Amino acid sequence: MTTEKNTDVPADAAPELHEDLEDDEDPLPGVPDVGKHDGVGVPPVSGQSPGHDPDPGKPIRYVQRPADGGDENDDCCDGGCTCGGEGTAAPKPAAAGGDGPRPSVRRASPDGGTTPANVDSDGSLGDVEFTEPQADVSQDVDSGAPDERVDPPEGVDLDTPGYSIREEMNDIETPDEKTWFMELDEAVIDDGRCIQCGTCVASCPSDSIGIGDDGLPELVKMCTGCSLCWDFCPRGGLRYERQWKITGGDDNVKGAGDPITEFSAKVGEAWQRNAQDGGVVTAVLSKLLEEGEIDGALIATESDEEPWKAESFLATTHGELVANAGSFYNQTMALGNLDLQQWEHKLDGPVEEASLALVGTPCEIEGIRALQDFEWEYGSQEAGVCAIDYTVALMCTKNFNYYRLIGEQLEAKRGVSPDEIGKMDVLDGRMMVYDHDGDMLVDENVENFHDAALKGCNECADFTGYCADLTVGSVGSSDEYSSVIVRTERGLNAWELVEPELDYHDLEDRSAVGKLQGWDKKNAFESLERPFDPDAPRFVDYTDHAENYGTTLNPHDSDH
Repeated sequence: MTTEKNTDVPADAAPELHEDLEDDEDPLPGVPDVGKHDGVGVPPVSGQSPGHDPDPGKPIRYVQRPADGGDENDDCCDGGCTCGGEGTAAPKPAAAGGDGPRPSVRRASPDGGTTPANVDSDGSLGDVEFTEPQADVSQDVDSGAPDERVDPPEGVDLDTPGYSIREEMNDIETPDEKTWFMELDEAVIDDGRCIQCGTCVASCPSDSIGIGDDGLPELVKMCTGCSLCWDFCPRGGLRYERQWKITGGDDNVKGAGDPITEFSAKVGEAWQRNAQDGGVVTAVLSKLLEEGEIDGALIATESDEEPWKAESFLATTHGELVANAGSFYNQTMALGNLDLQQWEHKLDGPVEEASLALVGTPCEIEGIRALQDFEWEYGSQEAGVCAIDYTVALMCTKNFNYYRLIGEQLEAKRGVSPDEIGKMDVLDGRMMVYDHDGDMLVDENVENFHDAALKGCNECADFTGYCADLTVGSVGSSDEYSSVIVRTERGLNAWELVEPELDYHDLEDRSAVGKLQGWDKKNAFESLERPFDPDAPRFVDYTDHAENYGTTLNPHDSDH
């Protein structure tokens, strides 16, 4: 490839350069001919238009490498400099009477800048010094909060805009059929009606709902408006009394409903040390494990940090079941802990093939039954939702907020330290607290602890866990015995497995269970703001709920 010589050299250029260019047979490499061909010109300096000439009196200088092929910047400013920099004397070209190489003129960079200082002519990066970061040194936050905004511009609001910013950015209206976590938050959580069952966490297909430090559900990433958290909440969109009928069947053998059979039962002495009442729940779960019916049981265990605070735990051995026998009087958000990946190390096979039992309050059993009635994708909780094969409900009239019950009511008001408590029980309408030797510390009407109770429990009419395979409690049986209600074929299978190892007889006092169930329903009818109707549709629309409870419609419009 050849290139025509450029002879359009400004008249005021050095005579030597003119002469040299005219006599040189080798064209300058990569230099376009200026003015010789249409559309060919010298690239402009960055930021200037092609037709702009900032100083037509100055020549454009081009670089030609030395004849020996070396780098024009070799030994630059170190004795052999040809850059013409200050303090150097460039050799004259032979054409001008000297014996040095041709003048090497630095070519302008296309963007108007200079040659990079940290790379060589081939673009290779030179040696780079790396400074090791400091070890064992944390940010000093003593002088202020780490998220404090320092010197914000005057008059500028740096807070994240609320949901209503959508209205200012576009005219898209929210579809009527969508119900968002914000509605659940407004109507249930913020209103103090959350029963901490965790159903909303388990129902979210995008894993957008988590559990906050206060034990309540919270949004942890974007809500998609799928409506499932609202639909399956027993205090929101799930008409829980309708769930009783749907999970039931002919003669009540396929689901919940009236009992198949009822017993008063207890385990042997060796298991009763930590057991609540007769220890039947521990015995049933242990037998299911032994027979290979389940791989584990999701139960409650005591927190390592806070005495008498219940947390979800997957027991996979008889020893773990016995060690965690007994009852706690606060919720564990059990259904919010169905992500089996956290328990994978305790399961022998793939989590997708696990078979589990769930022990919970009636509302938790209602929640898991409703979730299993629909074929949805429940995000990371899906394997756990599908894995629950046995359900055991604990008779329950109400549950409590841990901090209000243990911290305020017992420790602050009654001087009972959590470390002193050996056992707690709510029986015959009384709150009873014992020390580790079995001595009574507190024996009062449970109504005295009303301020610590979960407000949403008042709306529950399901004292005996209509949706469970088995129901276990203390009402209707004498001391050291548990009342057992078998409701389903699966529950009957569990009972028949454990029966040989139990001391049992017919339920001693069915009327006691019936009376407390009646009292619970009456209390629920008074507390419910919506009609109690087992024949109505399963789900309650948010608009209907808002009409009955006076809840704000479209709370996102008001930046909830």
